[in-house]
Amino acid sequence: MDLLSIADQYDVPHVQWLGMRFLTAAPECVTAEMIVRDELCNGAGILHGGALMSFADTHGACATTLNLPEGARTTTVESKTNFLAPAPSGTKVIGECLPLHRGRRTMVWQTRITSAEGRLVAVVTQTQLVIEAART
Repeated sequence: MDLLSIADQYDVPHVQWLGMRFLTAAPECVTAEMIVRDELCNGAGILHGGALMSFADTHGACATTLNLPEGARTTTVESKTNFLAPAPSGTKVIGECLPLHRGRRTMVWQTRITSAEGRLVAVVTQTQLVIEAART
């Protein structure tokens, strides 16, 4: 099975609600896009920070999943976001998630979110905990 198919299986209800579409999936990079809809925006019609962070968090979680040993799971333990430019309703944002560290116990990812025109909207750095498979 190719890794993009694995990413597409990461299609949990929250990912569906965000409207994310994975473009590429590899152990060293995950990309996805999302249309900024009104229900994802703040009162000013700009992508809400929480929705943007969720978009990025999903990138990091998916990227970590592609790097996990058999039976292991992951959860986010830290996330930091720099908001740099607005993403108005009706526009597309694209995320590219690259590893800063892929260790045995933690992985650190940086997701750069840009507009379709290439303007940097946000940079998110997150740490994912690697939870080993239960031993039986």
